[in-house]
Amino acid sequence: MRVALEEAKKAYRIGEVPVGAVVVLRGNIIATAHDLRESLNDASAHAELLAMREAAQVLGDWRLNDTTLYVTIEPCAMCAGAIVQYRVGRLVYGARNDKSGCVDSVLNILQQPKFNHRVEVISGILEEECKSIIKDFFRQIR
Repeated sequence: MRVALEEAKKAYRIGEVPVGAVVVLRGNIIATAHDLRESLNDASAHAELLAMREAAQVLGDWRLNDTTLYVTIEPCAMCAGAIVQYRVGRLVYGARNDKSGCVDSVLNILQQPKFNHRVEVISGILEEECKSIIKDFFRQIR
């Protein structure tokens, strides 16, 4: 999660919402990313999606079954859906997202029994640090 926080800080420095993500396979980092929506003019350029795309390229397979995705904030509906589609094995996130989080807060897409894949979830890792970088960012831009 510390590496994901470093990615979030990169996003913050360039004026992006400070969200960072890291994909780990068997203890090795295989992909890192941070939000780039503003830089790329792409609503789908969320840290999670960018990291999973990179991980799939590294592995040569879109199935990320044995990976763990670390992300600083609870994923939105788009990212949670992609986590299911990429078949990520485990999600570890820092802070809840009460407005648009779709793992625990607003919806629970990752444990939806009608989907063919469910994801193990661990939340609250470095929660205060993950929460404070987001709060600081939005306080600064307002």
